Amino acid sequence: MAHHHTILGQMLQMFSRFEFQKAVKQTKTEYRAHGFSSWTHFVSMLFGQLSGQDSLRWNRSSACLPLSTSLFHAGVRPVHRSTLTYANKHRSNELFEKIFVWMLSKCKPAAPKHKFKFKNPLYSIDATLIKVCLSLFNWAKFRTKKGAVKLHVKLNHSGYLPTFARITPGKVHEGRVASHIPLEPGDVTVFDRGFVNFAWFATLCEIGIPG
Repeated sequence: MAHHHTILGQMLQMFSRFEFQKAVKQTKTEYRAHGFSSWTHFVSMLFGQLSGQDSLRWNRSSACLPLSTSLFHAGVRPVHRSTLTYANKHRSNELFEKIFVWMLSKCKPAAPKHKFKFKNPLYSIDATLIKVCLSLFNWAKFRTKKGAVKLHVKLNHSGYLPTFARITPGKVHEGRVASHIPLEPGDVTVFDRGFVNFAWFATLCEIGIPG
């Protein structure tokens, strides 16, 4: 029977399995994994993200993907929701961070430059609130009965690629993260009033960063 690549399968072709396994060895994410591979973990979470799932309840039975043939051709095995839950709780996110940085490095050479008249790097710095279920993310306390995380991003206008991202509990103010965002002399930065901090402004001026 002829095999037809799914959209997910085509996306996975962008990821080098050799580089992925090298990152697995570096981060030791499969230490005591008991047969649950990091690749299966990655593909399962990617599928959940792309299909717009807001919990692991989409994985009600044994398979994390809808079709067994899709599982086979994606190079993964069926996985129980409890296994995926355990991995999310106990495995380090270092592997996913390495994969993100690696894919970002592949995007940078192909990204278009910004069309402004000045040649300096231009960055936008901002944060956005993302609501989450407090019973599932008890560390992400925002209000008495509500949970939220805050995503802090430094966006490069050359290709609109993120060069910094950090997730904190929703209560963390943008100003507390701003000083941790890496900036270089000559960088042009744009941000809103949520980042008003004159001590931080003074630091930016000292290293030669116009705002």
